[in-house]
Amino acid sequence: MIRVAIVDDHTMFVDGIESILSHEKDIKLVAKCYSGKELLDILMTSEFDVLLLDINLPDMSGIEICKTIYNQNLNINILALSMYNEKSFVTEILKNGAKGYILKNTGRVELVEAIESVSRGQTYFSKEVTETIMDGLSSDKGPKRSKYSIYPKLTRREKEVLELIVKEFTTYDIAKTLFISLKTVETHRSSLISKLNVKNSAGLVRAAYEQKLI
Repeated sequence: MIRVAIVDDHTMFVDGIESILSHEKDIKLVAKCYSGKELLDILMTSEFDVLLLDINLPDMSGIEICKTIYNQNLNINILALSMYNEKSFVTEILKNGAKGYILKNTGRVELVEAIESVSRGQTYFSKEVTETIMDGLSSDKGPKRSKYSIYPKLTRREKEVLELIVKEFTTYDIAKTLFISLKTVETHRSSLISKLNVKNSAGLVRAAYEQKLI
């Protein structure tokens, strides 16, 4: 029996995964978490073989969680789940211990196959993710590029949020200015931090100027 845990801040998505796995006789969902903190709280008390990990969480990144699990020498195989098919995301989370990376639009058959593969310690990637990795390897053989040239493109909303962060707007001010919720602001901030491979808002400001994003 493959014991699975999932951490994702979208309740409907978690419920969907639970529904899919409930029909698998050899796979059992044993833990559901909706934030990084929830997961860290149960790491030492719950036993599971595979962790389905969302990269963008409201309180910490999936990369941070991978590092924590790796540093604690926990025997957990991590399968990243994301809606982002970007080289920077894939390479960073794999570098920090994940065994696989699949997209959130994957179907039931591929999800089960991915869980079974990483539970055996094997790697698994969605077809689209594999193509991204191969494209990255091909492009790396070309002329050496700036460290910022691998950054994925930002959405219009992410650029708006980044511009306000540079202007030293608070989360509340950004939400009020753009007519979005505080949680949405934090989601965009987390996405920007992951995409630009920085640690905090100061890093976002530096990357914004160096990459001429604003």
